[in-house]
Amino acid sequence: MINWNDFEHIHVIKKLKHVLHSWWSVDILFTDERGQLKGLDNDKVQFANPAVNFLIHKDATKASLAEVVSQTVNELRSSHHRFVFKKWDAVGFDLCIFPILIENDFVGTVIATGFFNDSASAQRVAEVRERLAAFGCSADLIEKSLGKFQYIDNNSKAHFCELVELVAQEIVTLHVEISSREDRISELNKELGNRFKYDNMIGKSKPMQSLYALLDKIKFADSTVMIQGENGTGKELIAKSIHYNSNRKDKNFVIQNCSAFNDNLLESELFGHVKGSFTGALKDKKGLFEIADKGTFFLDEIGDTSPTMQVKLLRVLQEGTFTPVGSTEMRKVDVRIIAATNKNLREMVEQGTFREDLYYRLNVINIRVPPLRERKEDIPVLVEAFLAKNAESTNKPKKQLMGRAVEKLYDYPWPGNVRELQNEIERLCVLTGEDAKIGHEILSPKILELGEKNKVQGSRLHGKLKDALEDLEREMIKEGLRRTGWNKSKLAKELGISRAGLIMKVEKYGLDKRKIARV
Repeated sequence: MINWNDFEHIHVIKKLKHVLHSWWSVDILFTDERGQLKGLDNDKVQFANPAVNFLIHKDATKASLAEVVSQTVNELRSSHHRFVFKKWDAVGFDLCIFPILIENDFVGTVIATGFFNDSASAQRVAEVRERLAAFGCSADLIEKSLGKFQYIDNNSKAHFCELVELVAQEIVTLHVEISSREDRISELNKELGNRFKYDNMIGKSKPMQSLYALLDKIKFADSTVMIQGENGTGKELIAKSIHYNSNRKDKNFVIQNCSAFNDNLLESELFGHVKGSFTGALKDKKGLFEIADKGTFFLDEIGDTSPTMQVKLLRVLQEGTFTPVGSTEMRKVDVRIIAATNKNLREMVEQGTFREDLYYRLNVINIRVPPLRERKEDIPVLVEAFLAKNAESTNKPKKQLMGRAVEKLYDYPWPGNVRELQNEIERLCVLTGEDAKIGHEILSPKILELGEKNKVQGSRLHGKLKDALEDLEREMIKEGLRRTGWNKSKLAKELGISRAGLIMKVEKYGLDKRKIARV
């Protein structure tokens, strides 16, 4: 992920831009691969030419620039050229466009603009004057801008292009350094941990302690793992923990979200392709399975794969072999698969939308990630961790959540799980500004409203203890019956009581299946 706004703080890029400004009054712009301008959120961005500063904030010029860049990227993909000079027809002057290539993928461009490439004739100057006036530039601004435009002759062009290309290369270097640093952090994470923490997972509740114990048992195995849990529960964190505590920790950990691409693109991503296998396949490309060889491959949202793709995944799981798109040569890999989904694959198998043989291949070791509502005793631990993280990132003293606010957090069911809680704490830290204490009144409206409706947690603070405990017991059993599909044996084991005892309580609270469906 490129942080375009960081470029203004990178010394080498600042120096290169300054040279281009000084020698040719040329400005540097950044775009993503679609031609959308990036890095304009920083107030410190300074442009040498007033016309450029005026035009880049116009929707019409942004759209025309995006079109030029998109066409240029396609040209560069199909050729061996390092860069392209283009006339920006919408405004009348020229562009020099260099691609930003990271691992042979086009992730964006560096654009030099505000000059003439072929000539600075009176006709070209008149054309620019006319275009600037059409966009609403004042006469004074037009004259100031025209005084900046220079013609870059052939004698200067090589040096000019070299400087612009260096900007693109610096961006690639920065990205590689950041990626390397993140990899190192991931490596160090495996060394973290007490009994309340397993890598970046946080929690001291019984469900989390059971999860940590299971992860300890399987970390040196090569068995396929299925992680099932709702969105926001941290399935990717668990997958990383398994890898970085395994014998494969020194090899690649590769991630692919199976819902991110259609079948054709996903097949190319997973298995790679050979040159000429389809339009745009200009060179051989390794697939993620090959990149993950001897390491771990995390297939997220596995439930979103099509029947056709399921067949191909089954083959890799069974035989460790695959065929790149457009190739006849079979390749073999040694990859540990960790799959994750927020869907009920068992139900999908019964409905015929997920292959039964693939389901059993994936489901060798099953890890169910508990939602936050099932481990609310972890909320204070998580809140403290998020407040500490905010204090570290902002270099300010750690804030404190007041008692009433904590109570409201307990009452809320957290459908977005830990991710939603983290976002809420970040929001509270921003809204409190310099205040050290966070009160309940600035919590999100949805938390305040749902907290008022939830009587279970409220009953523990008001009224008789016996009534409060009975209310809590009734709600736990009602929610548990729904969650387990009225499997009383399973729920009794979870609650630590006998099946007969659970049946008596179900009758006591009127929670048989017919009645609870109407509640």
